[in-house]
Amino acid sequence: MRRREFLGVLGGTAAAWPLAARAQQAGKLPTIGYLGGGGPTSQRAWVDAFVQRLRELGWIEGRTVAIEFRWGEGRAERYAEIAAEFVRLKVDVILAGGTEAAIAAKQATSIIPIIFPTAGDPVGSRLVASLARPGGNVTGLSNLGTGLAAKRLELLREVFPGLRRLAVMINSDYSGGVTERGEIDEAARTLGVEIVPLPIRRVEDIASAFEGLKGRAEAFYTTGDSLVNTHRLRINTFALAARLPTMFPQREYVEAAGLMSYGANFPGLNRRAADFVDKILRGAKPADLPVEQPTKYDLVINLTTAKALGLTIPESFLLRADEVIE
Repeated sequence: MRRREFLGVLGGTAAAWPLAARAQQAGKLPTIGYLGGGGPTSQRAWVDAFVQRLRELGWIEGRTVAIEFRWGEGRAERYAEIAAEFVRLKVDVILAGGTEAAIAAKQATSIIPIIFPTAGDPVGSRLVASLARPGGNVTGLSNLGTGLAAKRLELLREVFPGLRRLAVMINSDYSGGVTERGEIDEAARTLGVEIVPLPIRRVEDIASAFEGLKGRAEAFYTTGDSLVNTHRLRINTFALAARLPTMFPQREYVEAAGLMSYGANFPGLNRRAADFVDKILRGAKPADLPVEQPTKYDLVINLTTAKALGLTIPESFLLRADEVIE
């Protein structure tokens, strides 16, 4: 895995009696409650990155730490159920995968430390008071970056110069998507692109959204959340059938036959989240650990998909890509 650098310096030092020591004195392993926003298959690379980093830090599952895995499968109602279960289990720290999962965990407990490896807008969604001073029991990493939506639209327009109408799929229950939609609209006005909104809330909405799209758009863009990530292959199948060039927020969508993505490396974010968990288990407090943001964003292109769509990607564009999938 390539090295990723992040802004923010972790504060706080280990307390004299860290959580891990207290848990071991009580005769049980310190326990991490892993609340995955998607499913074990769709987020396998993220779990592997998280567990591998924990191992490097001395936390070996089943020997020095216990991990309780639960999966929301992109269904918002599951997050609250899982968070409540972790409170009953009295886990030592909750790893909440995504904005809505972290919100559910925060609503369930103000005591158990909560770490989010990805959050679209942690301040706007009131997960933290500020990036530098989170306050409370929640902190982690944000995948929101200034100007990302504008950059994605510019990249899409570069490959598809005739773009005039762009379909934008957003989970209406995803707070980070609301923030990004404002940025998309602003960038679209600058580029002279008309936005065709495709709001969804459930997996069942995806098919109907594409059915109502016929002939109304020339390309497709989706904001990232657990629902669309879990069903990314379904989304790409519909987009390919409609012959729509696609832009996504992360590499996993491009692996699943999307055209291109521009955004943070999510396995890298989950790997970095393990460092937060390590500090918590050694006694640090979430309020003292600033939220980190990526400083490196990857451009990934799927040439097989480009060929299927009849698109020729300029060589100069390919040379700028961090990864080309063939």
